[in-house]
Amino acid sequence: MKQANQIKNNRIMQLLTIFLTSASFTFGQTKAEDMVAYLDNAALIFFLLVIVIFIVLFFSHQKTEEEYKPFLKPLFSNLYNKLVDAAPVEKEMDILLDHDYDGIKELDNNLPPWWKFLFYGTIIFGIIYIIDYHLINSGKLQEAEYLEEVKLADLAKANMSGGKMVDENTVQLLKEPADLISGQATFTKLCTVCHGAKGEGLVGPNLTDDYWIHGGGIKNVFTTIKNGVPDKGMVSWKTQLTPAQMEEVGSYVISLHGTNPPNPKPPQGALWSDKTDSVKVQ
Repeated sequence: MKQANQIKNNRIMQLLTIFLTSASFTFGQTKAEDMVAYLDNAALIFFLLVIVIFIVLFFSHQKTEEEYKPFLKPLFSNLYNKLVDAAPVEKEMDILLDHDYDGIKELDNNLPPWWKFLFYGTIIFGIIYIIDYHLINSGKLQEAEYLEEVKLADLAKANMSGGKMVDENTVQLLKEPADLISGQATFTKLCTVCHGAKGEGLVGPNLTDDYWIHGGGIKNVFTTIKNGVPDKGMVSWKTQLTPAQMEEVGSYVISLHGTNPPNPKPPQGALWSDKTDSVKVQ
């Protein structure tokens, strides 16, 4: 008797452990702001809880293996028959179709209720999905989630450089010596191989004259640094530099205007007339 009770208690503890583990994992993977996912998980947890409570109560009233076997067998047998709804073997001749393929015969069984329930469930899910994601827009589509994650990643990247968030529309020409020195350090490390140590131009164009291939000014220069010019061999630096660093490099590049370095590369591009954001490194 004591051994039977021990087995029963062990089973109860195992079931409770599985339930609690499943519940914690399910909610742990759900974003706090995703109410639809929370409701779905809550329904799943409630269903699991009902099953666990039923089994726990059942086990608590049984003493031995032999006592609950006669109860479980008809219970699950009836449940199986209702879900499958297949004709008994002794009645198969009544639903036998006049089809014979190499000795394989076909029965005219009904569609299993479990399959129909699943099918109806997908229809209900589809209706809820359309209302939620396309009509009331309380849920976020994959593209919106992706763009939000990209924005958060950009923000996190900006936080690594002091929390400054800069893009093509908000970039400003920096004139503080510390910012220009920082931009010069990055330029020397990454850009001199193509533009020369003083911006005179090598493989890339001269950065000190009045001509620009992709437009002058801090916004155009920032955009060029960020997106690169793949067809000309210039890589995009947005995955290697923070927005603040690109702003510093762009400001340093603007500061090179009119410095007249030795052996400059001939002008390329179009004359840039807006010189209001040009500064010089002191």
